[in-house]
Amino acid sequence: ASLPFVFVLVEPSHPGNIGSAARALKTMGFARLRVVAPALLGALAHPDAVAFASGAVDVLEHGQVFDSLEAALADVSLAVGLSARTREFAPPLVDAAQACALARDEVAGRAGARVAFVFGTERIGLTIEQAQRCHRLAQIDAEPAYSSLNLAQAVQIVAYELRRALGRIGTTALDAEHPDYASHADIEQFFAHFREACIAVEFIDPEHPKKLFERMRRLFARTRL
Repeated sequence: ASLPFVFVLVEPSHPGNIGSAARALKTMGFARLRVVAPALLGALAHPDAVAFASGAVDVLEHGQVFDSLEAALADVSLAVGLSARTREFAPPLVDAAQACALARDEVAGRAGARVAFVFGTERIGLTIEQAQRCHRLAQIDAEPAYSSLNLAQAVQIVAYELRRALGRIGTTALDAEHPDYASHADIEQFFAHFREACIAVEFIDPEHPKKLFERMRRLFARTRL
């Protein structure tokens, strides 16, 4: 439970999938589960969630529920969104193994660093806006003609890849110097200030900003603030 990795489920429809995700996490040694705006109130304690957790009820009991993705990511320094397809103006794309290697390096030698893996709804995955709130997008290598994975299956694969990546941590990575990256909350405040400044100097029409801010998110996502 002390590992600095959180798994975020955005607007899950079925409590059973939340329970199955909790089971997937526990089998790989992870325990931090966050749920954003679930379809049902009390979803983490729902009988279906408990039944599908099958021995991982403690993960559900310590799970956190948030009203928004921004709130769920506020204390995170690196957010990786899982998506089966590419998105316009989306963050840089990596595969699941690369994403987990990035997550490993993010926390090595950096006290307070926290990484989130973000999963969208069962039906449509992450929206464009939700994907843009992440620093990276990751894809699970699957058959192009049928790449749809069950939510808990996707969580299981990422948790497995993360466990493998952590098993390869060496002393060099642990002892390396790392910059102090901005948190998700800091970055969102930066973008809010940037928008206010653009409006104040009349660089944009706030009613018709076109795609400026999406493009700026893409630009800054190429590096780390």
